[in-house]
Amino acid sequence: MSRAEQPSRRTVLTVAVAAAVATGAAPAAAATRPGVATDAADPARTPDRLVDNRAWITYADWRGGAAEGTRARAGARPGLELGTPAGTADYTDPHTGTTATWAYGTWTSPVHRLAVPATEVIASWNAHTPAGTWIQVELQGTYSDGTDTPWYVMGRWASGDQDIRRTSVDDQTDGKSTIWTDTFSIDDATTGLRLASYRLRLTLYRKPGTKLTPTVWRLGAMGSDVPDRFTVPASAPALAGELRVPRYSQEIHKGQYPEYDNGGEAWCSPTSSQMIIEYWGGLLTPEQLSWVDPSYADPQVCHAARYTYDFQYAGCGNWPFNAAYAATFKGLQGVVTRLGSLTDLETLIAAGIPAITSQSFLKEELTGAGYGTSGHLMTVIGFTADGDVIANDPASESDAAVRRVYKRSEWENIWLRTKRYNASGKVVSGTGGVCYLYFPAHPTPRQRKALAAVGVR
Repeated sequence: MSRAEQPSRRTVLTVAVAAAVATGAAPAAAATRPGVATDAADPARTPDRLVDNRAWITYADWRGGAAEGTRARAGARPGLELGTPAGTADYTDPHTGTTATWAYGTWTSPVHRLAVPATEVIASWNAHTPAGTWIQVELQGTYSDGTDTPWYVMGRWASGDQDIRRTSVDDQTDGKSTIWTDTFSIDDATTGLRLASYRLRLTLYRKPGTKLTPTVWRLGAMGSDVPDRFTVPASAPALAGELRVPRYSQEIHKGQYPEYDNGGEAWCSPTSSQMIIEYWGGLLTPEQLSWVDPSYADPQVCHAARYTYDFQYAGCGNWPFNAAYAATFKGLQGVVTRLGSLTDLETLIAAGIPAITSQSFLKEELTGAGYGTSGHLMTVIGFTADGDVIANDPASESDAAVRRVYKRSEWENIWLRTKRYNASGKVVSGTGGVCYLYFPAHPTPRQRKALAAVGVR
């Protein structure tokens, strides 16, 4: 299980949406502001959903933004890289105290008008950052009242930890919205204020005088606006089947590398990530694992914890950092989204795509779990003939015990609700259908169709 999360860390919302993408729907009107480009209609924007996903992934996408010192790269996997840098800047790493000068370039997306004016937005990205490089992701939006947010830092990220410490940034607010680790959140949704549109800005950094460059293959964000609720009705079962996903326990890592969120007891997110990464064939080399104590079992889980760790949050549960870690493996991409029901998960499982889900619950609310948690990630790998959920639950005493079967109605409710009562009887937030999806950089037609059906491209 992850360590306890404070309710203010992020406001979680439930996604209650249809199971398939509506066809023939007209795209939402584009935002128009003088001098600011607007993106074209996105097929992943579906007005029938309470979630809006937008991603920049094609050569045309990267050509469509405003570039200063960066350039689009064509090829089988188009991306953005540094060209002739726009300048240099000093960065003092708050976690090491080290100040260094970096050459940089920027890319700013066109304005994306949300089909679902949002109370929350979560950005995610996929990138390659060789030693001597790193990236920063920012979001700036326009509220439904016509005013603008500041530029918010959504993450400073590198796949390694030798140059900077990957980090979220605290204390970002304008009195209307706040960044909670990895999530933009409207401070008081009851006022009716929403985020109507946004743009994202990438800053790519490298050591001056070198030809090094980060390469960003995917940049996007998920906006959502879902009403709070304590209960969610169970969906009707539609699929029976199970994917063969590796099984790893976080519990066997208790006490290992406590500098990464107090050791394995809190490693549910990276452990779940590693299971699905290996399902897709992502393997670490002996050289990559050479830093791990050879007496530790499943050293790849230790590796995942280290390389998803957020030095500001002081944990391995930063959602976009986990998706970005998955995408460091060749041929994979990762996104953070919200789904609406187990029907959505059945659609993905049928196409061979497992999912990592976030949920919180009391011990008595999930039969057979044997524990309660204020925030926990597990991997959904299939469904029984009765429609119950088959999950690889890393909060298990051994790898052999990881596969669990949970009652459909219980599991669906604890995953999708937005409000719940904790052990003290206090109302706290639920996890609201949050999901990590890792899938091939070049999905099959069947996989592409399933992803589109849940609003992801």
